[in-house]
Formats: sequence, structure tokens, C-alpha cells
Amino acid sequence: MNQELKQKICTFEEGSPDENPWVNGKPTPSVIKIEPYNALWVTLFNQQKENIIQKLKDKCLGIEHIGSTAVPELDAKPIIDIDLIVADPADESSYIPWLNQLGYELTVREPSWYQHRMLKLETPKVNLHVFAPNCPEHLRHILFRDWLINHKEDRELYIDAKLSAKEDVENVHQYNQKKDHVVKAIYQRIFDSL
Repeated sequence: MNQELKQKICTFEEGSPDENPWVNGKPTPSVIKIEPYNALWVTLFNQQKENIIQKLKDKCLGIEHIGSTAVPELDAKPIIDIDLIVADPADESSYIPWLNQLGYELTVREPSWYQHRMLKLETPKVNLHVFAPNCPEHLRHILFRDWLINHKEDRELYIDAKLSAKEDVENVHQYNQKKDHVVKAIYQRIFDSL
């Protein structure tokens, strides 16, 4: 990893505060449900990976199981998080119609934040994040996943933070805010190790 890429990975960027990312309006509040690790999550990811690759063919430059469901022994919301890498996330017509055929619906568009797009699938529940090659956020996702797989003490710390954060919140944004200090502390250990 070159120094420039390392610096980008170690710097959290924010999108424009004036940007409305919600394609179909802000989602309705929902209860945060955390479940014990389930090996079925890997199977569900592999099925989605195969489906996406079959549809997108060479438009799919990479696909990774990220988030808590990708980490054995980690309690998680039962939603499969996937990072999909395409040449240009802003060129939605080059990939979204094929994902729509699989049941995915575009829900988030954030041009000011790495050209991020997110699509949702209801059955099974999937959040599909779309990024460009070498996107720092995607690379952070991989580093975080791999760190938690290999560092039991941080995995346990993260489980505790998740279980505590789900109490007395009305939505996922509040849940993420409540556990953010633990996430940032883990990221700092990751960055220090690079």
C-alpha cells in the first residue's frame, strides 16, 4: 500500500451536509435487532455474490462480504452487508438495471461521499454498497472486518458496544452514533498497525 492510499484510508471524509441521500424518502424508524452469529449469513452472501456476478459479468470488478455478518462469532443485525465495486458508481445505468432484475432497489445516492450508492434487497435482507476501485471507505470495510476476525478482544468490545447501543434508539443512525466511539477506537488501532 502506497503512502497516499494509506493516508486516504486513515482519513474519514464526510459527504456534503446539504445532500439528501434518500432516493425514496427517509426510511421509517425500526427496531434494532441483534442476533448471535449465524453461519447461514455466509451462505446467503455467497448466493448473492453468485447472482450479482452472473448478472453484471465483467461490470463487477469486486464483491466482498463486509460488516458484522462477515465476522464469525460476532453478534449482528441479520442484514447481509456487501460491497460491490464497479468502474463508476455514478454511471447507474451500467449496473442498476441488472441489480433491479435481482430484486435490489436503489435507496441511497451520495455523490459527495465517494459516489456511494446503496441498494436494498428484502429477501434475504441485504444492504449492497457500491463503490469505485480503491475507494478508501471500501478498503476500511475490509480492514475492519479482517481486524475483528483476528482480534478477539476487539470483537468482544464491539459486541458489547452494539448490545448497549441498541437500547433506547429510534433508528439505525442513532444506533450507529451510540457505538461510534468504539468503532473509531478500533479503527485507530487498525491505522496504527498499517
